[in-house]
Parts: sequence; structure tokens; C-alpha cells
Amino acid sequence: MSDQEHPDHDHPERPAQHDPLPGHADGDVGEPTQPIPGWTPPSEPTPQPPAPAPVQPSAAPFGPPAAGDPGAQQPGEQGPPLSPIPQQSWGPGGPSVPPERPFGGFFAGEGPTTPMPLSPRDEPRRVSRWLWPVVAMLALVVGLLGGFLGALGYDRLGDETGRYGGGLDAVETQDAAPLEADNGSVPAVAQALLPSTVQIIAAFDGEAGGATGSGFVLDRQGHIVTNNHVVASAAQDDGAILVVDAEGTRHEATVVGRSPVYDLAILQIDPVEALEPAALGASTVLHVGDPVVAFGSPLGLSQTVTSGIVSALNRPVTTGDSDNESSYINAVQTDAAINPGNSGGPLVNLAGEVVGVNSAIATTGGSLTGETSGNIGVGFAIPIEQVRTTADQILATGEARYPVIGAQVRTGGNDSDGALITEVNEGTPAQDAGLLKDDLVTRVEGEPVTDGIALIVAIRTHQPGETIEFTVQRDGEERTVEVTLDGEVG
Repeated sequence: MSDQEHPDHDHPERPAQHDPLPGHADGDVGEPTQPIPGWTPPSEPTPQPPAPAPVQPSAAPFGPPAAGDPGAQQPGEQGPPLSPIPQQSWGPGGPSVPPERPFGGFFAGEGPTTPMPLSPRDEPRRVSRWLWPVVAMLALVVGLLGGFLGALGYDRLGDETGRYGGGLDAVETQDAAPLEADNGSVPAVAQALLPSTVQIIAAFDGEAGGATGSGFVLDRQGHIVTNNHVVASAAQDDGAILVVDAEGTRHEATVVGRSPVYDLAILQIDPVEALEPAALGASTVLHVGDPVVAFGSPLGLSQTVTSGIVSALNRPVTTGDSDNESSYINAVQTDAAINPGNSGGPLVNLAGEVVGVNSAIATTGGSLTGETSGNIGVGFAIPIEQVRTTADQILATGEARYPVIGAQVRTGGNDSDGALITEVNEGTPAQDAGLLKDDLVTRVEGEPVTDGIALIVAIRTHQPGETIEFTVQRDGEERTVEVTLDGEVG
């Protein structure tokens, strides 16, 4: 048989033939960069190809098979010659690369390589699979809960009513004083409070703009504090009410609620970013002689500032007229100039805090509302504590409540030694406490009472449901009784 019929016959004298590499001449062919199956150096005889056998993975992927491994060279056995180029590997051991993929690793497509893990595989997979859905769900729950609590906190009863179920706690008031208490600067107080002061223009007896007064911004929800007598006629006749801010902009207002008894009303306008709430202070820390500043629109002159001192405290006065004689207040008296049109404006301390609402003036020829006479240096303001209480009730329910005992007292005359009870109604706190007609009340909670007005004012500084102590003279004897106050709307 010829050599051509025996292709496996060795020809040592004939060198291996190779195609030239691109870019090289035939005689300038170098050694290949990767071992080619069946290639041997020119000086070595071409070995017989081994019989096909299943390839076994080597325990040492980066070196020759270890002794005893399948395919390892046995002692005395002559193996095939090794390639002069070391075997290349692109990853851990595994099945050999098939002949149709002569290049391993990166160039072989789906090669038998495994990326080195940065951390154990089980835990990261478990975290990555569930972490983000859990975080997303938690964020959704927190967002929904926050929105629910926010809506619950405001507890708004209706956009058109201006009421908030939580009262003052549900709106954004300003409690921080804008100035230092000892700054002593009236100009600084004026600059701090003028942006919070407004003018009120209301219908009166059917005439548009027939009544003018003042007010101040209570909160960032657009509530305005003023006197009831400024807007009473418009509220009863459904007349127009306008609020004019410091910039001269007019805002239509509605009445949230009002109290004729305390001569207070709360209005609602659309919230405006430029309207800064006035800081609410305390009248209980005032002393006679403390400087105060009055703001308002006396005689229609908007953005007017006057200053003076606290002339007296706990002054029982009425702000009503012949049609409403029950508007009694335990007033802060001041000599700061207050005139008609100042009603409802703030009385402010030097820290820039509202300590009262200007409500009445004493005159030489007219009523305390000052309708027929101007300022003579005796003005009265509703204490801010009463304003807080009444505003809280109106914001929450749209109406205010005041305490009563169910007895009538004499408010005229020149009594100076007490309040004379003229009638006790049946089934009332006064009857339950044992009060009788002609009893003379001389003290309430240890504080002196000089007349009927003083008794009414003393009672109205408390709240329905409270129990207070009366000191009473009866038949020349002094005794004490405890009265639990009832409440009425007004």
C-alpha cells in the first residue's frame, strides 16, 4: 500500500507545511501564539494521533496531570512532545475547549469561565431579591400613614367654613416674639407688626362700607381677628366684608364665627403668603406702667401706630350698647390713643407680641364704643388670653360658649361693696349652690367684687364646667359657696 493510502504513516524527512500568516512572507513565518492541534516543531517527527478518549478534568488545571490522574504519563512511558509555548488558560479547570473553538476564555464566547464572587453568593441573592420591594412597600406605607396623620392633624371641617376641628392647635399661629423684650424701640415694634395688621371694611345697615375697623392676622390659614361690633351688622344681613392688608390689597372675607358676649369675631380670607401672623403674647405678665403700642385704622386712617403705657389691669367694662348690654370684658386699660376705627386692632408689648385687642374707649360725651367722641386717653383692650379661648372655640365649632350661673344681678347704681343678686332661676348652678335672692357676692376666687359688672366679668374669665368659689354676705353673715358653671352659646 502506498503512502497516499496510509495517511497516518510518519515521514520524518518531510517538514510540516504551514500557510503563511497574513502580512508575512513565506520564509518569515514565526511560531504561532496559540498551540494548534497536531502541530510539532519542524525538527520533531509528527506523532500518531492518539485514539479518541473522553477528556477527564485535571485536578491541576494550570500544569501537567498529577501522577495517578487519568491521562497522566506513567513511568517509562514516552509521551508526545510538548509544545514550546506554555498552555494558556483563561479560567479555572474544566473540559477542554473543542477544536472548533481554538481560542479559549474571552474570545470563545460562552467559555467555561466563572467570575470570581465578591462575597458569598447565597446572601446577596436573597437580599437583592427582596430588599427593594420591601423598601418600596415600606415607603408607600409610611407615605400613606403620614398623609393620613397630616389630614387628621388639620381635621378641617370644610374649605368654605374656615373651621378646624383641632381649634388653634390645628392652625399655624406665631408664638415666638419677633423682638427682644427689652429692646425699648417703638419703631422696631411698628416694623414688626404693621405687616400683620389689617383694615376691616364692612356693610352696616345695608350700606356697603358703612362700618370700618381693624384686625390682625391670626395664622397662616387666613384667619383674621377683629371685634364683633365691627362686622355684626354685615354678618346678620349677609353683607360684604373686605380685609385690606398692609400693601393695600383687598380680600373678600367671610365670618367663621363671632361672640357678642366677648365682642370678638374670626374672619376667613384666602391664605396669602405675604400675610405674616402676629405673635401672641400674655397679658397676665403685664404691669401697670409697661409701654404698649396700639395698631389700627382710626377714623379710616389705615396703618396707624400710637404708643402709651398700661394704665390699669383687670378693668371691668362693657363694650356693648343699649341693644347688647352683656358684652363685658376684663380689660387692659391703656392711654395709647384709640379712636373709632381702632376696634379690633392689636395692642402690642415691646417684644412685638399681641397682649390685647383694642375694643372700647371712654369718652366724655358718648358710649364706650366712641361713636360720638374721640380719644381722651382712656382705652380698653380684651386680654389676649380671652382671645385665645374664644378663637379656639370658634375655629373648632363656629361658635363660642361663655359660662353662666343662672342668676340675675344688678348692674346699675353705685354699688361698691359687692354684686347684689336680684333673681335665682330654677334648675341652675346658682340654685344648686344654694344662692338666694338678695345675697351680696363680695369675692370670686378670693378676688374682690365691687358691683354686678365686676361679678359678670369675674365669672366670664372662667370656662363652662369649672367650679369656682363665691364669698357671700347674707343677713349680715359671711359664707362661701361653690358654683359649677354652666355654659351657653354667645
